[in-house]
Amino acid sequence: MSFGSSSLRSGGQTMRTPEFGRTHVVMPRGIHQATIVWLHGLGDNGSTWSQIFETLPLPNVKWICPTAPTLPVAAFGGFSCTAWFDTKDIPDDAPDDLEGLDVSAAHVANLLSTEPADIKLGIGGFSMGAATALYSATCHALGKYGNGNLYQVNLQSVIALSGWLPYSGMLRKQMDESHEAVRRAASLPILLCHGCGDDVVAYTHGEKSAQVLRSVGFQNLIFRPFEGLGHYHIPQEIREVCQWLIATLRLDGSF
Repeated sequence: MSFGSSSLRSGGQTMRTPEFGRTHVVMPRGIHQATIVWLHGLGDNGSTWSQIFETLPLPNVKWICPTAPTLPVAAFGGFSCTAWFDTKDIPDDAPDDLEGLDVSAAHVANLLSTEPADIKLGIGGFSMGAATALYSATCHALGKYGNGNLYQVNLQSVIALSGWLPYSGMLRKQMDESHEAVRRAASLPILLCHGCGDDVVAYTHGEKSAQVLRSVGFQNLIFRPFEGLGHYHIPQEIREVCQWLIATLRLDGSF
């Protein structure tokens, strides 16, 4: 299944967007209870993760694994690869590509917007995909994207593996301006997992992201360190994700 388009809708305004790659969908084997959009890391594609999700004992989850557009990435000296947004580096508040973040977050929201009304919705990701998922969490709380367009998806879970929070320095002021944003943030379950040995997105960035999110109102947040884990995933981490989803979304399933 492929979702490639030259434009998308976000809060009533049409935005131009680069061509997204192939979207891989893993359909539920049982009664459909939840849909999770999962975002891959820099230079990867949706197929990598869809193959993992096909093996998980979560029969009631539909997984949507899109592939990012191919973009020049400043961190790679302008070399083009699949990326959800452009970035020069990965410090605490890197000058990330806000327009690119908005386009990718809107693309994900569009994928979720066609799901049935009774289905629980979530976003997850690894590395840059995790950063985009956390950015989507802030858009959900604020009720809008960075460009001011309305964010209209009711998220019920967010998962970030080996990622970071983009634009963390701007978030406190934005949250302080809206009691409704703080209320929405408090009700959104978030799971952050990070390897203590990560040499790509340093553990301190993941830890700092969790601290910032909690400090602005995301109280339903778990930060899970993995001793010795580098910038990759392991079965133990995936089990943690599955157990968390079962408990958080009250899914049928077991580990």
